[in-house]
Amino acid sequence: MTAAADTADAVVVGAGPNGLVAANILADRGWDVVVLEATPNPGGSVQTAELTRPGFRSDLCSAFYPLGIASPVLNALDLQRYGLRWRHAPDVLAHILPDDRCALLSRDIGRTAESLDTFAPGDGDAWRRCYSEWQRVRDDLLHAVTGPFPPAKAAARLVRRLGAADMLRLARMVTLPARRFGTENFRGLGAQALVAGCALHTDLGPDSAASGVFGWLLAMLGQDVGFPAPEGGAGSLTKALVARLIDRGGRVYCSRPVSEVLIARNRAVGVRDVHGELVRARRAVLADVPAPTLYRDLVGEERLPARFVGDLERFQWDDATVKIDWALSGPVPWRAQEARTAGVIHFDADVDGLADFATDLACGRMPERPFVLFGQMTTTDPTRSPAGTESAWAYTHVPHGTTDRDSVRKQADRVQALIEQHAPGFGGLVLDRVVSGPDDLRRHNPSLLGGSVNGGTAAMHQQLFFRPVPGLGRADTPVDRLFLASASAHPGGAVHGAPGANAARAALARAGLLGDAYGSAMRLLHGKLYETAAERP
Repeated sequence: MTAAADTADAVVVGAGPNGLVAANILADRGWDVVVLEATPNPGGSVQTAELTRPGFRSDLCSAFYPLGIASPVLNALDLQRYGLRWRHAPDVLAHILPDDRCALLSRDIGRTAESLDTFAPGDGDAWRRCYSEWQRVRDDLLHAVTGPFPPAKAAARLVRRLGAADMLRLARMVTLPARRFGTENFRGLGAQALVAGCALHTDLGPDSAASGVFGWLLAMLGQDVGFPAPEGGAGSLTKALVARLIDRGGRVYCSRPVSEVLIARNRAVGVRDVHGELVRARRAVLADVPAPTLYRDLVGEERLPARFVGDLERFQWDDATVKIDWALSGPVPWRAQEARTAGVIHFDADVDGLADFATDLACGRMPERPFVLFGQMTTTDPTRSPAGTESAWAYTHVPHGTTDRDSVRKQADRVQALIEQHAPGFGGLVLDRVVSGPDDLRRHNPSLLGGSVNGGTAAMHQQLFFRPVPGLGRADTPVDRLFLASASAHPGGAVHGAPGANAARAALARAGLLGDAYGSAMRLLHGKLYETAAERP
């Protein structure tokens, strides 16, 4: 780096989507921003490469972005001006049951309702009612979910819109397990499986508290905006974020892992990279890394309150992931015709099967019959592979801490065998296959510790003001001017940019006209939260 680049208003550690969103928001306010990324390329879990063979583009980690296209944070950045284009498959999601019956989610609500009525007459109308309720709360709810905690303004608007009685009903719904949500709203297995399968995009099984709201949120977003993918690959979203930042004077340096956050008088003043070079921060340091990495490796436990360190010991990761990418010579020959036009496919479990899968993971067992999420990328975006072929991927969860390569390969073989059951002849289409276990995913993105992709469990005990530890639910940390900007912070995983945006807003508040008062209030609150009984007067 040149001498002029040794100091900036803000240093952002990590060029994942949250770090890039934070950097863009600060640059919009005229801040000089430097982003330091550990790997050779920006993007974190939002990257694309020709993994299987030339001409077949595979997303290294995430691929479909219902929360991305709906996110108020990303929409405010107007990334279409920087080349982002969304592509949709003809249909959104197909959930294939073990007997090959299939529930279809389409952006055409009539098609969705017709599919669900084949499982239980009347479920189509029930789905329409759920969607009508979603439309009633959609905008305020998305602002509440993606905004800083507590979401006072958005919550107040919801109360005015719904009234006290319906607000209480919404609050109850948020706590429901996906199984209970399904049985309260639908009679047939099709709609119930759609919601429970969407919940398993997190690490929550159908009987976990609050899994219902995650399943409902993704299912309603699928009905509303679909499960789109960026044209050309997930990396197109990263390219747009980087181009926008550079257009505003921001700088991104790759292959520069940060080894330490520099702290003076309990204030973050910059960072040191692994080469020993310093970058000083005049106003803030924002960290798009997992909470344990920030506090243990970059800050050091000795600089943190003892009670905070104790709470960090209880931090829980989400399940690990095994991902398989294929180059296929043709479309997947699913027995269930509805699946042939869907971008995303879930199989091969009903709600009970999903519960068995979640129980195996909770017990640390490798599931013998994995629940699979499958992506048909060329069906969604024809630029992903040559005409007449298919670039496809699948992933399944495995117990956190899985590292044995043989276990990873066996689980990938189980997944492919299940596909063959539901799509006879699939194996004959395979031109190439690449299996990525938890260690491989972490090599792509060092933040995917243990192959966990959501920055920590989505369970109730680690959400809102419990994320990443019991506290304020905000991006502020016990170190002044240091802000947590990763999926370990509220509101958690998925590509929506909210943790990065919340960290940027907190940094702006700290640097504002009332910044000293803000900083004093945060220090006081953190002191009260993490003092022990022995420290109290």
